[in-house]
Amino acid sequence: MYLLQHRNRSKILLFLFAISIIFFTLWYTHRLAESIATEEIKKAAEIADAYKILNSNTSDELELSKSLDKIKFNENIPVIWANAKDEILAQKNFDSARIEKDKAYLPHELHKLKKIHQYINIKLPGNEKQYLYYKDSYLLVSIRKYPFYVLALVALFFVISYAAFTSARRAEQNQVWVGLAKETAHQLGTPLSSLSAWIEILRDKLKTDEDDDMFDEMQKDIDRLVLIAERFSKIGSVPELQRHRVTDIIQNGIDYMAKRASKKINIYMLSNSDPNIMSMLNPPLFEWVLENLMKNALDAMDDSGEITVNAYERDGFVTIDVRDTGKGISKNDLEQIFAPGFSTKKRGWGLGLTLAKRIIEEYHHGKIFVKESTSKGTTFRIILKAAE
Repeated sequence: MYLLQHRNRSKILLFLFAISIIFFTLWYTHRLAESIATEEIKKAAEIADAYKILNSNTSDELELSKSLDKIKFNENIPVIWANAKDEILAQKNFDSARIEKDKAYLPHELHKLKKIHQYINIKLPGNEKQYLYYKDSYLLVSIRKYPFYVLALVALFFVISYAAFTSARRAEQNQVWVGLAKETAHQLGTPLSSLSAWIEILRDKLKTDEDDDMFDEMQKDIDRLVLIAERFSKIGSVPELQRHRVTDIIQNGIDYMAKRASKKINIYMLSNSDPNIMSMLNPPLFEWVLENLMKNALDAMDDSGEITVNAYERDGFVTIDVRDTGKGISKNDLEQIFAPGFSTKKRGWGLGLTLAKRIIEEYHHGKIFVKESTSKGTTFRIILKAAE
């Protein structure tokens, strides 16, 4: 539980860091764009004054020269000089090739600039009015688009980094888990074989009926440990799937758990379950999933209640519902119930449901999820492909 909380906290910090980068980029580029826009408006006003001087019949050659220079050296801001009737008198820095090709191009640009009020009045003698329409320069447009390109690259970087990090971490976890599981199975193998041999020796020496019953129970426990070791040995390798009757495997799991549960807890398969359902299964691993679900159900009940299993086939798929009458799962826990390391129990490792999900989805190519959970109980659903 602590590891999962730590991981979630790291994700939140990473997300906040990304948001900080985005916010700073937007703020800085906005300030830069506003500064450039202000300078361009000043230049546009100076160009408008220059056109006014050129149209005022002034005899001051120096002033005329300066005005011509202002118009000539404007290499960035697209401008249109027009009269009150929207007749275009001159233009600069617009696409000349497009102007030649499309006669409606400049009038259309003028209309757009007029609509957004991006023009300056030029008052001439005799109350004649002309206008200088100005468009944002390519530099300003690029700067305004720049943060979106940066954000797209940052987002792509975080997505790729997160995917690579997650993949690498998952691969590492899988290697560690597979190695641990196989080593555990190997270590259990030798003492279990020895215990079976010792039981046979004791059977030969102690031949009373009471002793035979005791040895039979001991052998059952050893067989159970052998099954657990077999399950661990299959982790990390592709299990062999064979055609099995689903209800038979479910009943085996129910029988095993019923002997180990409180007498006040009833565990049974619903009578309307279809006994003829067939699916491709690996019985040891599939029973492990059922046992994990039923163990969690037992933990969710206070020594009394019931666990029911229902199995049916529909549209080529087998559906298995495991329902308990426990206290349910909180909404906050539902999203991470299958996450590695998550456990609501103080001494839990948080691997049971993680393994169950892996066995069903990766090995049996099915699905497992919480169908519903309330204060009156929880239902886990398993969906597998039916075998013909």
